[in-house]
Amino acid sequence: MFLENTINHTKQSGWIEVICGSMFSGKTEELIRRIHRAEFANQKVEIFKPAVDTRYDNQEVVSHNQNSVNATPVESAYNILILAGECDVVGIDEAQFFDEAIVEVANQLANSGKRVIIAGLDMDFKGRPFGPMPYLMATAEYVTKVHAICMKTGNLAHYSHRKSKSDKLVELGEKDEYEPLSRSAFWDEMKNNSTT
Repeated sequence: MFLENTINHTKQSGWIEVICGSMFSGKTEELIRRIHRAEFANQKVEIFKPAVDTRYDNQEVVSHNQNSVNATPVESAYNILILAGECDVVGIDEAQFFDEAIVEVANQLANSGKRVIIAGLDMDFKGRPFGPMPYLMATAEYVTKVHAICMKTGNLAHYSHRKSKSDKLVELGEKDEYEPLSRSAFWDEMKNNSTT
């Protein structure tokens, strides 16, 4: 279980937390849980999401379990710097959809004393590191990797397998388009797809 930083109360110091894993692993659910805890403690919170992510709602971050929190959709990571203002905690969902600027933005926010909570897919549908996520994980003080359950083996899953034949890097979808798979099931699927 992740516990918030409680080391030095005399000097406000910011930090970065990254929550990563496959689709259906509970990344957004964990982001929402941490945001609610901060709100309960009367901290000023702002949540952002990439404008491209319109799967559940345009103005909310929504988990697959339908838990939600109000969010501001942004076209660019730099917009977050402008909009974060006087908040104590900044939440960012679906960070893999931002460009590399999200790393600089997250570090600027943390350096200014803010707690930055970022959730995103660590790997794309081909099992490769996804966009800025490796850089965010490298610069974060805390990284939490969450796992789904494999649809084929019942083991822990950390791959997001795309069921369709599309080769586009970004393709929004849900259970009809993606399934969480374990290492062995994912690589079996990759071998099967390369031979068909």
